[in-house]
Amino acid sequence: MPKIEVNEKKFYELIETQYSYSELEHQLTYAKAELDGLPAQNDDKNRTIKIELNDTNRPDLWSTAGLARLLRIHKTGKLTTTTYDEFMSTRLKSRDSGTRVVKVDASLKDIRPFMTAFVISGKPISDEMLVDIIQTQEKLCSHFGRKRKSFSMGVYRVHSISWPISYTTADPTTTFIPLGVNEPMDLARILKEHPKGIEYASILEGFSRYPILKDATGKILSFPPIINSADIGAVQVGDSDLLVELTGVDMDSLLLATNIVACDFADAGYKILPVSIVHEYDTGYGTMITTPYYFQTPTRTTLDDINHLLGAQLTLTEVQDALRKMDCKIETSNNIITVYPSAYRNDFLHEVDIIEDVMMGIGVENFEPETPKDFSIGRLLPITMLGRKLKSILVGLGFQEMIMNYLGSKADLIEKMLFDPKEVIEIANPMSENYNVVRSSILPSLCMAEAASGTAVYPHKIFEFGKVVRIAEDTNTGTETGDSLAFLLVSQDANYNEAASIVSTILYFLGVEYSVTESKKPFYIEGRQAAIMVNGLEVGHFGEFSPQLLQNWQMQNPAIACEININRCCSL
Repeated sequence: MPKIEVNEKKFYELIETQYSYSELEHQLTYAKAELDGLPAQNDDKNRTIKIELNDTNRPDLWSTAGLARLLRIHKTGKLTTTTYDEFMSTRLKSRDSGTRVVKVDASLKDIRPFMTAFVISGKPISDEMLVDIIQTQEKLCSHFGRKRKSFSMGVYRVHSISWPISYTTADPTTTFIPLGVNEPMDLARILKEHPKGIEYASILEGFSRYPILKDATGKILSFPPIINSADIGAVQVGDSDLLVELTGVDMDSLLLATNIVACDFADAGYKILPVSIVHEYDTGYGTMITTPYYFQTPTRTTLDDINHLLGAQLTLTEVQDALRKMDCKIETSNNIITVYPSAYRNDFLHEVDIIEDVMMGIGVENFEPETPKDFSIGRLLPITMLGRKLKSILVGLGFQEMIMNYLGSKADLIEKMLFDPKEVIEIANPMSENYNVVRSSILPSLCMAEAASGTAVYPHKIFEFGKVVRIAEDTNTGTETGDSLAFLLVSQDANYNEAASIVSTILYFLGVEYSVTESKKPFYIEGRQAAIMVNGLEVGHFGEFSPQLLQNWQMQNPAIACEININRCCSL
């Protein structure tokens, strides 16, 4: 879980209340946070409080200003919407950016295609603020930005910049002086020798040209997502006007991170000046977008649903007050409650998220505990017992169990795994393109694990028993959640006969009678694969992976695999 350090004096100034440590610990529960360490008593000037955040869905809380905002609003119920509306563009209205324009070149479309930016102005950067800027940048880009893969952030001195700025690509021989170095280095050398280049070089692996940010005079601001320049990109205490930019591969993540940082600066008393970004291709929000930009969509629920799920008898007024304490703008009509998330939040995926905010706004401690009225005896479900048996069988065959994510990448399923796009179940509003589908098969997860294990001693024998979501036209939702068993074996002599032998062993110990018939899965070699049939119904498949699939996942040796629909295969 993310941990942050906040300057005690600045933190309480932003909250507008001085708490004792015991009072602060209680208040932090409203943010799903807790104290992780108190300042040393002899450090009066820069007393630092360590706080652990227990909700990874709220990156807006990973900063001093963001956490203080929630605690301040929870205490006062005063929304920040009006303040942020002054600089936030919307679908219906773009704020005036003046000469502050960034042009994004078409050559970036397949490298690192998106960018957002804004300028802060109004007062010099203090030492405490600079420390918080660096911490916010690190937490957002490392955790939410997946170690700069999804997005990265840079901060620059505006007085050294000539507008418009160009976000484009450059040859690896292009040189500039990066932070932490006193001499010019070309981009290729930075990736090989500079500490940040070595750390993040994998993000740009395989590209013949690299992203750069430069101003109208040709001065290079940075080499995103690697390192800033040593002059324009070296922010110091006392600097007043700063450019904040973010580049990445997922526009929604960029917009959210941009709003988070802009709102933090606004809360700290800075003026936010919008910047217009002109892409030479469609971003999903058109070719030109002025940021910060409000892109969130409303979510709805009803008073009845709130009371049903919370087991309470709340009035509409109580619900409104609770949501205001969570900085939510709301509208009500005929018992329907519509919530408009704050610009720095994008975690409202379902009405349950609204209900959770109602609970947090009221405070968990204000709900009276109830003793369960039903008596029951705990026991393991049949599928759990079956799962334990399957795991025992596979471990006995020399396989190692894996536990992988239920969410994955659409590109992995379609481009690498060769699945039919019609079989892929997409998430309507994903937080990241790396987790934009629900897995319909376990095999891609096993292939991903194998791709990262190429240097391990062979043979590689891994398996997983877990949930998958399949297309099911005969259900109300069009999908069904079930249980699958899959294994993957990679070795120099892996072949169809070995796969058939393992399948036979598994089904023998399950007491399942089966037969095999011809199969034509695109990820297996034609003629060296089979479908598993039980009572005339196909319940699974196995075979040798095709050369194309081995190449897609960078597997160094032949591989065999199998996946069985346990719900169809076994009667529970």
